[in-house]
Amino acid sequence: MAIEDQQAAARKRRRLALIVGGLLVAVAVVIAAMMMRGGDDAAAAGGAQGANEDRQASTVTVIVPGNSEVSRAVTASGTLEARRDQPVGIAGQGGRVTRVLVDSGDWVRQGQLLASIDRSVQSQQAAQLRASLAAAQADADLAKNELDRAAQLVERGFVSKADIDRKQAAYQAAVARVGVARAQLGATNAQIGQLDVRAPTSGLILDRNVEVGQVVSAGTPSLFRMARGGEMEMRASLSQQDLASLAVGMPAVVRPTGTDKVFEGRIWQISPIIDPQTRQGEVRIAIPFDGAIRPGGFAEATIESGVTNAPLLPQSAVLADANGNYVYIVNADNEVVRRDVVVGNVDDRGATIREGIDGTEAVVARAGSFLTPGQKVLPQRAAATEE
Repeated sequence: MAIEDQQAAARKRRRLALIVGGLLVAVAVVIAAMMMRGGDDAAAAGGAQGANEDRQASTVTVIVPGNSEVSRAVTASGTLEARRDQPVGIAGQGGRVTRVLVDSGDWVRQGQLLASIDRSVQSQQAAQLRASLAAAQADADLAKNELDRAAQLVERGFVSKADIDRKQAAYQAAVARVGVARAQLGATNAQIGQLDVRAPTSGLILDRNVEVGQVVSAGTPSLFRMARGGEMEMRASLSQQDLASLAVGMPAVVRPTGTDKVFEGRIWQISPIIDPQTRQGEVRIAIPFDGAIRPGGFAEATIESGVTNAPLLPQSAVLADANGNYVYIVNADNEVVRRDVVVGNVDDRGATIREGIDGTEAVVARAGSFLTPGQKVLPQRAAATEE
């Protein structure tokens, strides 16, 4: 009995060990299966998230512009003026204006009478001086005759040498009085001539500031303003950098505001100094006269200043806000980055970029206004602007 009991106990232990082992194996299989399923789910979730991000990234067209040979042009704005604005005033004592013979917009020749001033007083003075001159001349003639007769009698001993000297002095004094009277009459006639306001040069009357009956004097502001020869110009202020690229004689196209006309001009003067406050200098562009050019008006000018190599972008790629012009570029991480630029000439070919990019960047060609800095995008490269 004791032996059989021992054998039965041994069989029970083996069955129990088998059962426990099976349970352990089953638990291990379940744990392994769960771990494998969790990994698959994480991988699936990661793949889904990446796909979702790809679907959310915008596709944008980018352009790598390089450098193109473009005409360098400087754009400027300024006012239209007479190239030589001449004030015309009264040179004499003045008086009451009796005639005004021209008006604004009239062309005049040099020396042409523009206005007359009353000269009644000066005319009476001139008449008085002419009479004085005649009297002085008569005295001089009498003194000359007496001197001649005395000279004939001195040889006969009837007249002394002292008498001759006195008569000679009397004649010379009479001649001097004639000279004084003639000079006084000449001065009065000159003053009368100054009462005629005449054009100092040929040109165009820009402004008339006098009317008949007005009393004028040497202190009166100019009666007329005129443009010498009708020559006009545009005066524009440019930055120090732009001035450095310009030279006298360069051609320019001037467009007055309010008209479709354009005028061919040339730079005739560049300011030798820079305003320390604005850091700008003045350029003066000579243009021919035309009725559409009105001094004091506003105009824009484009000055061709040679050829340069610079990036050329489509106008749609250049944006602007309160801080100035800028473009969006796409960096190596496919992120949108803002880049401030300085725009040069803009024409049918596109916009020349003077500063900000060197042409090697991937620039967003269009739809940049819908992007924000730091945004992820899918860049799609387009061809650069052709020359």
